[in-house]
Amino acid sequence: MWNCFLTRTSRCFSTSAGNKALKWWDHVAPAPKDPITSVTEAFLADTSPTKINLGVGAYRDDEGKPVVLQCVREAEARIAGCDFLESVSSAVSSKLVEESVKLVYGKNSDIIKEGRFAGVQALSGTGACRLFAEFQRRFYPGSQIFMTDPTWSNHHNIWRDAFVPERTFQYYHPDSKGLNFPALMDDVKNAPDGSFFLLHPCAHNPTGVDPTEEQWREISYLFKVKNHFPFFDMAYQGFASGDLDRDAQSIRIFVEDGNLIGCAQSFAKNMGLYGHRVGCLNVLCNDAKQAAAIKSQLQQIARAMYSSPPVHGILLVSGILSDPNMKALWVEEVKVMANRIQSLRTTLRKSLEQLSSSLNWEHITNQVGMFCFSGLTPEQVDRLQRGFHIYMTLDGRMSMAGVTTGNVSYLANAIHEVTKFG
Repeated sequence: MWNCFLTRTSRCFSTSAGNKALKWWDHVAPAPKDPITSVTEAFLADTSPTKINLGVGAYRDDEGKPVVLQCVREAEARIAGCDFLESVSSAVSSKLVEESVKLVYGKNSDIIKEGRFAGVQALSGTGACRLFAEFQRRFYPGSQIFMTDPTWSNHHNIWRDAFVPERTFQYYHPDSKGLNFPALMDDVKNAPDGSFFLLHPCAHNPTGVDPTEEQWREISYLFKVKNHFPFFDMAYQGFASGDLDRDAQSIRIFVEDGNLIGCAQSFAKNMGLYGHRVGCLNVLCNDAKQAAAIKSQLQQIARAMYSSPPVHGILLVSGILSDPNMKALWVEEVKVMANRIQSLRTTLRKSLEQLSSSLNWEHITNQVGMFCFSGLTPEQVDRLQRGFHIYMTLDGRMSMAGVTTGNVSYLANAIHEVTKFG
């Protein structure tokens, strides 16, 4: 009887389907290429010995190679042979979060002593942003996020996939190649009360343009008046000034003014751990009870997304941050990286000026951090790629990590050639 039923069922299905196989994925078109990863793909396909990759967002040494920091090597040696193949223990996770938030609020902050933060480990800065975007959607449905114009291209993807509508607020001035502060303040003022804003606390990506301390204070005051919520994506702490505390100053100004904040942290760049995906998300709360509730919600969201993060990188970061000697070594290595980038900014600017360029290149040294928003047009960027094998995103964002003492003169000459006729 069962065999008869199966025969009748298959016969009916065959008839209704008209003997045509279902073409499940024929409607799926290729996704648009990411503007940053596509630069690296084009660079790798180029066989020219003079090619330069100015799209990469991770630090490189003066030979253009990835760097393994000495503090990381020492941390690796300490955990070698440890039994860390199980999922992350609560103790390891708590240590990472506790040490990470000290970098945000200061090691002696009352916020940490009172437990007024909800913190969870995340899959680098991208994962931390995605967690918060989902948290925002769940507990403030219908809200939107204001992003700087421009911002890191992946920010748009992150909040879009969390179904949080986005708007932009004015930030960069293309003529001065600096901050459009009056327009920024107008947009913050005119946004609906209680809006979410995505801010870069230091080394703004892609422009390298940061507000001054006084400007941050004015922005923070206006946020307090408007009851806006600032969410900081701190991917480059240390790369703006070489000083970790100074690069967190903007966040601490908001906290001093009584703003509640959220913060995504990444150790991909400032510890050279891009492939390990180590990050932290924390949300500042009114009290420890509220922090416990929010932490439980963030953990639940993370559980459904990826369950738990890789443990190896967490052991490295927590080991470095919790050991005074290793942390001191890391602080020095961050300063060396930041100083090298600043030195190359100076060299590139001088090289362009020595070529008697008719353009003003002061913005190269006025901007800070990993990126230089060059002011090059998409057409000029295309000419650099086709004629000189120099690769960067079409908006003219140059990663200073791709500049070396060996290629800076070549780069300056190429930029001069594509810009001297407009």
